[in-house]
This record gives sequence, structure tokens and C-alpha cells, in this order.
Amino acid sequence: MLAAIPFPNIDPVALDLGFFQIRWYALSYIVGLLLAWRYARWLTERSPSELSKEDMDDFLVWATLGVVFGGRIGYVLFYQPGQFVENPLSALALWQGGMAFHGGLLGVIAAMWLFMRRRAGGFFHLTDMIACAAPIGLFLGRLANFINGELYGRVTGVSWGMVFPAGGPEPRHPSQLYQATLEGLLLFLLLFLLVRGDGLQRKGYMTGWFLAGYGAARIVGELFRQPDAFLGFLFAGATMGQLLSLPMLLGGIALILWSRRRQTA
Repeated sequence: MLAAIPFPNIDPVALDLGFFQIRWYALSYIVGLLLAWRYARWLTERSPSELSKEDMDDFLVWATLGVVFGGRIGYVLFYQPGQFVENPLSALALWQGGMAFHGGLLGVIAAMWLFMRRRAGGFFHLTDMIACAAPIGLFLGRLANFINGELYGRVTGVSWGMVFPAGGPEPRHPSQLYQATLEGLLLFLLLFLLVRGDGLQRKGYMTGWFLAGYGAARIVGELFRQPDAFLGFLFAGATMGQLLSLPMLLGGIALILWSRRRQTA
């Protein structure tokens, strides 16, 4: 067998009170939402929008509902469509686990649209700020995937390969850490640098960069990640994650170009 780094085997339960447990995965959602909320409040001071810190306080509940229900429904529709056909209510069974980022994204977009219907300011003013904050949650979510030993990578011969408890005896890429770096840390830094410039002054510009940046990062990350066993490789050897991210990449590029042309005009 190839040499491999031992998997740390961190207990997926962060806090066990006997009658109540808090898992790292749930904690990543809670902390991610709270940190993103605080960062979005800070961004209101740098945005030309009329949205206030209090508006961000109100939107936190909307964002939570969008992430949780959108992520769960998206997982069932994108990854377990047969289960949805047999039992549509299974999409609401949050306790069964299974969340999809692309579903959560659609859920948050729907929440932002509904929220902005009765608020001053344009829709893109909100999406631009939320886009800047989203990588915080993505970073923590991928770390939680690693702690759980799930969504591991493909078999590899690299010296930093790991043997995951549920991945068989062969060393695999710690793809959760790759994705945490690409989708979380690096994307956050890119958007932060753009904010330090005039990124928030261009309507839709930061949203476009987030969509394009995440789409590119996810497509690259999926090259190292083991596809879901019940789906495998799909069209032209691509994974479901890559196919769902391609429209994000193209849409993000289009939105960046539209925003730049709009400002020039």
C-alpha cells in the first residue's frame, strides 16, 4: 500500500451533553452564518446602498432559511431525484442529512429577492455584500466535511494522501482541504481585495466575481474529489458538481462584463 498520512479521526460531535449533541457540521453552519452576518454589517459602511446594519440584522433570518431549506431541497433534487419522485416530502427531512451548495445558493437568492421587495436599494446591492461574505461559510463547511471524513478525494500517490475511514485502504486526496482553500480562503481574499478597491461601487460586480470564482474553484476542486457513488461520472466524464458550477462560471463572467460596461456607459 502507498504511504499515507493518518487521518486525524476528530470526533464529529463537538459538544455532547448526553441529552443533546452539537456536531461540527452544524456548528460550521451556525458560526459561518454569524461571521458572514458581522462581515456584511461592516460592508454596509463601504457600499453605496441604502441598506443599513439593521437591515443585515433582519436578513440573517432570511439567509438562514434560504441556506438550510435551499441546501436540503437542492440536494434531493440534484443528487437524489429518484427519492424525491417517490417521496417529495423527503426534501424537507433535514434530520436525514445531505446538503447541496447550489441548492443553498438558489435558496439564498430567493431569500434576497423576497427581502428586497420591501427595502430601499437595488437587488444587486444586497447580493454584492452577501457574495463577499459567503466564502466564510464555505470555508468552515469544507473543514467540517474533512472532520466528518466525508466527500473525500480520489485515490492518489502523493505524499500527503490520507486513508479515510469510509474510503477504503488506499490513500486519497484530502480534497475537502483543497476546496476549503479554493472556495473559501482564496475566494474570500480575492473579493476582499476587490472591496478595498471600488468593487462595491459597481452594481453586480462583486456578485459576478463570486459566481465566477466559486464556479472555477469548484470545477478545479472536483478534479480531485471522489464523485458520489450513486452518481459517478456524468456527461463527458464530468461530475455533478462541475456541471452545476459551469453555469455559475459563465454567468459570473457575463455579470462582470455587464457591470463594467454599465459603469463605463
